Amino acid sequence: MCGITGWVAYRQDLTTERDTVVAMTETMICRGPDAGGAWFARHAALGHRRLSVIDIDGGAQPMVATRDGEVEAVITYSGEAYNFTELRAELTRRGHAFSTSSDTEVVLRSYLEWGAGLVDRLNGMYAFAVWDPRSEELLLVRDRLGIKPLYYYPTADGVLFGSEPKAILANPLAKAVVDAEGLAESMSFVKTPELAILGGMHEVRPGGVVRVSRSGLRKSQYWQLEAREHTDDLDTTIGTVRELLDDIVARQLIADVPLCTLLSGGLDSSALTALAAKSLDVPVRSFSVDFAGYTENFQADEFRGSPDAPFVTDVAKHVAAEHTDIVLNNADLLDDGVRKAVLRARDLPISMGDMDISLYLLFQEIRKRSTVALSGESADEVFGGYAWFHNEKAVNAPTFPWLAMHFTGERPDLLRDGVAKKLDLGGYIQQRYAEAIAEAPKLPGESGKEARMREISYLHLTRFVNSLLDRKDRMSMAVGLEVRVPFCDHRLVEYVFNAPWAMKTFDGREKSLLRAATADVLPQSVVDRVKSPYPSTQDTGYDAALHERVSTLLHAGTSRAFELVAPDKARRLLDRGSSAVARRQLELILTLDGWLSDYDVRVEL
Repeated sequence: MCGITGWVAYRQDLTTERDTVVAMTETMICRGPDAGGAWFARHAALGHRRLSVIDIDGGAQPMVATRDGEVEAVITYSGEAYNFTELRAELTRRGHAFSTSSDTEVVLRSYLEWGAGLVDRLNGMYAFAVWDPRSEELLLVRDRLGIKPLYYYPTADGVLFGSEPKAILANPLAKAVVDAEGLAESMSFVKTPELAILGGMHEVRPGGVVRVSRSGLRKSQYWQLEAREHTDDLDTTIGTVRELLDDIVARQLIADVPLCTLLSGGLDSSALTALAAKSLDVPVRSFSVDFAGYTENFQADEFRGSPDAPFVTDVAKHVAAEHTDIVLNNADLLDDGVRKAVLRARDLPISMGDMDISLYLLFQEIRKRSTVALSGESADEVFGGYAWFHNEKAVNAPTFPWLAMHFTGERPDLLRDGVAKKLDLGGYIQQRYAEAIAEAPKLPGESGKEARMREISYLHLTRFVNSLLDRKDRMSMAVGLEVRVPFCDHRLVEYVFNAPWAMKTFDGREKSLLRAATADVLPQSVVDRVKSPYPSTQDTGYDAALHERVSTLLHAGTSRAFELVAPDKARRLLDRGSSAVARRQLELILTLDGWLSDYDVRVEL
């Protein structure tokens, strides 16, 4: 896993811009702590920071392919192609010679063989750029589900690009500006494809390709979800899910560095840990996050019915894992340096509060002992695990179901009246919902509940999951940890997306297909456990500290957060005491305070 960046300028000599390109590259040392490099030509410059996972001694980047002393193509690549062994064998048969064992060289050689058509052959998580000096064209590619990030910023004569906004912002051509649309996006919890929040900046859409040439910039899609008739019966479907998972996990266990799993004691992470244990020749290493006193003082709510720790213990014993609990306290969660690091990792005014911070700290501890981790991220989106999938009111609401059940009406109440009017969060969310529903694939003849649940699944697999994948990527890569997400394998996603909803809930519960496919490798306690989301601290001392920090900002009167947030509304928020809603709003104020100041953002409403 790595960080990539670059600059294409057709009316400029970029060999004179080495300092700028190096500065862009160095912003991503956290993503690639092991090595770095840059490649320059007159109209293109590519930068790379490397986290060595496969072929540690080889695979340096940017990687150049030459023939008869002439450069054919140059690549800067981030990610893993899990089928690189098969691709390498095919390319060898076609006459290609390899000088490394890296998957990067396989992707580069695939470009030389198939051009942009290489994207149809890749299985993995990746974001990469290929510069072809023969056509003077840049190719930007992102994996099908958007596991790895890739941003770009069109300029007057080309483009800037990078794994993260910070790489692009290191170039003087890019300015940190946010408008009403960007702020609305940051506060909506929608994650609109391609929208990067900062003005002038875009994301390559998951499953998308961006081509940059002298004639301009062109976008296209090489993959998107399609509605297909599912003809397998239930037993065959369960068996196919298991076969896919066995193959996916085996592929994603390949690494030349220490590897582990993230274990929460839920169905998703437990299934991956158990399948990994079954596939490995040595005990699987697993890690979990917990809070001091959390289990002993746990209070159930509408989303979390039980603490994780007892189930983590059951799984670790069941599969004989080499397990480590990472236990955090309020001092950890409130540490100023850590909170700044999390904001720096995010780059944008998006925060899940203590859940971001605890994930960052978990990854930081894991990185001391492992370089690669497998995560259960996206299983809920694929198999239908969230509570709102099973809540009739949320499903039938004319908006995103997670907002209907959890977030509606919170944030506009905090903003200055003029800001709230310009952002029009309610209208913004409805516009984005209408766009998403309009593009959702439909199966001829499908109607009623089945048709609606296909739409709901589509919303999760193209919007909701991207928020969580982005969070996972930023928190892990901020400490140089590669996190793989087996449930995002596009073969599994396509297959389960088209299974009828009745089949996905055949036992009257959430994630029926996943449970049935993996029950044989799990302890019964986990098979019976009801879905519980990522934990959030229940220590009231944490909320008290947030109140104190926002109160301090109010008294100081200098925080830029109050360009957007109404001070009187913030005071009323402090008077209302602790709640889940209040915590999210306090975290928003603190995030805006740090982001607007640290990034010197210009607000244009």
